[in-house]
Amino acid sequence: MKHFISSMRIALRALQVNKLRSALTMLGIVIGVAAVIATAAIGSGAKLRIQQQIASIGSNIIIVLPGSLTSSGLRMGTGNAVTLTESDARELATQCPDIALAVPTVRGGAQTVYENNNWATIVYGVTPGYLEARDLSVAVGAPFTQQDVDSANKTALLGKTVSNNLFGDIDPVGQLIRIKNVPFTVVGVLVPKGQSPTGQDQDDVILLPISTAKRKVIGIKSANADAVDAIIMRAKNGDQIQAAQDEVKALLRQRHHLTPSEDDDFSIRNMEEIFAAQAASSRIMSIMLAAVASVSLVVGGIGIMNIMLVSVRERTREIGLRQAVGAKTRDILTQFLVEAAALSVAGGCAGIILGIVASVIISRLAGWNTVVSLGAVALAVFFSAMVGIGFGYYPARKAAYLDPIEALRSE
Repeated sequence: MKHFISSMRIALRALQVNKLRSALTMLGIVIGVAAVIATAAIGSGAKLRIQQQIASIGSNIIIVLPGSLTSSGLRMGTGNAVTLTESDARELATQCPDIALAVPTVRGGAQTVYENNNWATIVYGVTPGYLEARDLSVAVGAPFTQQDVDSANKTALLGKTVSNNLFGDIDPVGQLIRIKNVPFTVVGVLVPKGQSPTGQDQDDVILLPISTAKRKVIGIKSANADAVDAIIMRAKNGDQIQAAQDEVKALLRQRHHLTPSEDDDFSIRNMEEIFAAQAASSRIMSIMLAAVASVSLVVGGIGIMNIMLVSVRERTREIGLRQAVGAKTRDILTQFLVEAAALSVAGGCAGIILGIVASVIISRLAGWNTVVSLGAVALAVFFSAMVGIGFGYYPARKAAYLDPIEALRSE
């Protein structure tokens, strides 16, 4: 232990003699560690953002959309056919054991007006269960009830964005607004949800009783007054999403009288699958960025090795003198390894600071969430030390095995 401490003192003294050279040698490690920490922070931020989006959409969500329309052998896009009804939603809620609730919805754009203010937004016709399905809650006021749906009452729940643009600081509850020139009473304002995974403002919305929306605002889109644009369901258990989807598919095919040879006239989307794909893409991108950043560490290691080789050549006579007065091979080896490790660790510490600063700058300028974890910091320091020892071993070994006589003869 005494020999190791002595070697450390000699190594640190040697680094202090050539401060500029030591600083330039550390530069590659500084940049490498900073790049690793910044990319890890971006990846962690992306993961957090996906988790927040999952929470904002609602847990265990399954969405059923109408199927595609076939005309003259050509299949149009999903949603062109009117194949889903409110009756389908009721049957799904009662006949599928793994479905907690199923909510029919209709959707359309509308201009809303309050006194001199107006705002174009999206109007959803829903049932009261929609709030539970989407994990929505009311910030002020109260939600509309099943009685409002049954009676087609003209009541409205506003998203925060709509409320801000129409009312500003005024309490909107109890106020009258006009949606497509039809008067509605505002009964509440929803708790803000933020952006959806597609970047849509989830607070730029008005919820109406589905019966009222069909009759007064959106209109009936087909000869079937029971038709809806989508059915949003919530599975009872997140581990049973696939089982729930299979139950939904089997029941809808039965209700729509589809033969085994016929394609589904509906499509089922599992939000968790979409988020899983996003998470996988984010993870792959993070790994690629980290791999690119790791190249900087390798370059920094090569720089350390080159400088250490130069240092060995310059100090050949000093090494010979130490060997002549009794320094062992392991002492010389330890000294130069400590020098390399010290350069790497010092560069790693400076890289941590630079990486954290870079993460903050990226977050503010790009508007991207970044999360610097202690694990990423510790890992970056560990790898920087390993790079220093790994690339410093060859120069250290070369110094340790110099012939003392040849070393003393060198000029």
